[in-house]
Amino acid sequence: MISLLAFGSYIYQSASAIILIFAVSHILSPAQYTSFSLALAASQLFCVFVFEWLQLAGVRFLAAASGEEAARLRFSLFSAGLLSALVLLLVGSVAGLVGTLETSVVALALAMAVLQGATDLYFMIVRVSDRLATASVLLILRASVLLAGAVTAALLYGTAAATLCGIAAGYCAALLVSLIVHRTSLQRASRHALLTDWRNFCRYGIMAAAASVIHLSVPVTLRLIVIATLGRTSTGAAGFSMAIDLLQRPFSVLVTAIHTVSYPNVVVQFERDIDGEARRATARMLDFILCATIVMLGGLIGLLPDAAHLFVPADLLVDFLNAAPVAAVFYFLHIHLQATLAVVPHLTKSATRLVVVAACQLVLVSAAASIGALLHISVAGQIASAALATALIILFASGPLIRFRAAPRALLIVEATVAAAAIAMLAAAPSASLLWLAGKIAFAGLAVVLVTWRGDLLASARSSN
Repeated sequence: MISLLAFGSYIYQSASAIILIFAVSHILSPAQYTSFSLALAASQLFCVFVFEWLQLAGVRFLAAASGEEAARLRFSLFSAGLLSALVLLLVGSVAGLVGTLETSVVALALAMAVLQGATDLYFMIVRVSDRLATASVLLILRASVLLAGAVTAALLYGTAAATLCGIAAGYCAALLVSLIVHRTSLQRASRHALLTDWRNFCRYGIMAAAASVIHLSVPVTLRLIVIATLGRTSTGAAGFSMAIDLLQRPFSVLVTAIHTVSYPNVVVQFERDIDGEARRATARMLDFILCATIVMLGGLIGLLPDAAHLFVPADLLVDFLNAAPVAAVFYFLHIHLQATLAVVPHLTKSATRLVVVAACQLVLVSAAASIGALLHISVAGQIASAALATALIILFASGPLIRFRAAPRALLIVEATVAAAAIAMLAAAPSASLLWLAGKIAFAGLAVVLVTWRGDLLASARSSN
């Protein structure tokens, strides 16, 4: 039941983020929305750059720790997080002076990065302290206040800066509530122990986080190349930005939810040196990730046109629909390169390999998109070239997972693919009436239930908790 609550919290968070983007795109002008989108993407990049290494190190080291060791590690994590936030504010302020965005937008992007990183770090500590239910409720609360803050600010002032300010206020409220709801124990570390912990965090965490930063910069780079081609104030740029903003969220949130529930158990089994059980736990997690994302890809392709006609502004609709399907394919491949193929390198702390793989993706995607821009191919073609480049990197980066022999069930993957293809074909079915639309949603829901039942995926999730 707690695992279901965890998945529900991430689904709610994803839905709230999608609603936020739809709502803000209706309220702000295309130029203001493009500024909002760029600042939001920049804040996420800043957050990953500064806090991701602590998140990764925290999960990897805290999952198998207990008692005084865990309390000391938490103190070391918080201390490193405070220093990282100070460095971000200093460096980001200097970088903002030479940027093209307004000073207020840059300042709010930095503030959001710090606040998001702080709440993510605290939620991670709550989760690995065997408080999965508490962490899930806090995620739901944060998503709700972020949505309320952003929409309220956008309605009142109609600017990108005000909307970002509303999001920052939501992060502040969520962090305050989390500190009240869950008080974690800390043990002050000696200078030697603190430096030792930081060295361990850095040796693994910084390199792993560098890979995450590079992976996150891939869609940001793709966004900049396409927007430079279209022009920042055009409706085409706004429609493309909306597609990129919307379609990165479902995959990342879903995979994060599965990792949150299953990955700590995989780490524990790996640290206990029970190879057979570690492989089985990893295989169960991969079953869930692959089936869920494959079916989600089919659902996005099949049902997104109906959702777009209902929620996307009319002046952005055509550009959004042109970019959305291929953007979904790109993010499907991107999340598997970033998260699924990285499971074994994370377990073995082979962080250098993660950086090399991420750098190869960035170089190849940037080259493919730039060539597409020079040849004046369509926006969809540029995104497709980025997806193809990512697929090539996946082929070359799959060695560690294959050698680990944590293979997912092939028949189950085939069944999920068939279900996804059937759902995707719903895009060609009429949906002029609410009855047709309800029928399409019911069909997609039935396919999801069948795949879940056939794979016994929820039971696998519960056994991982």
